[in-house]
Amino acid sequence: MSVPAHIEARPADGYAGDITPQQAWDLLAADPAATLVDVRTEGEWRAIGVPDTTSLEKEPVFSEWVQAGGRPNTQFLEELKAAGVTGGPVVFLCRSGQRSIGAARLATAAGIAPSYNVLEGFEGAPGADGVRDQKGWKVAGLPWTEDAK
Repeated sequence: MSVPAHIEARPADGYAGDITPQQAWDLLAADPAATLVDVRTEGEWRAIGVPDTTSLEKEPVFSEWVQAGGRPNTQFLEELKAAGVTGGPVVFLCRSGQRSIGAARLATAAGIAPSYNVLEGFEGAPGADGVRDQKGWKVAGLPWTEDAK
């Protein structure tokens, strides 16, 4: 199945592009082959919550882009492949939409395409007041749960 016409990714270097949280949801809902990959840390999944895609009858893939201590996850591509992520479309999600750019680029370079980055991530970058939850998946009203993966 192709990407729905109303999902126009913002152009990006090295991957299919940036999409909004709502566009990510729409893509996941429209294409049975589409996969959501949450690249945040295990601590973030447990403390902040995770996307809930059960209504779409698909489970997100959880693979840390950066591990404890800020070390890159050298097994990232192997973890994706072990989870069955070998082609696209793939939607990468992090906390604010920054780490997921690197994940989308690496996946694309490895032939896992099209790969997209979710703008604003799960809860957005901190606002002027230093507080998150002003943008992102959660604020867009998309399904999520506090239950850790």
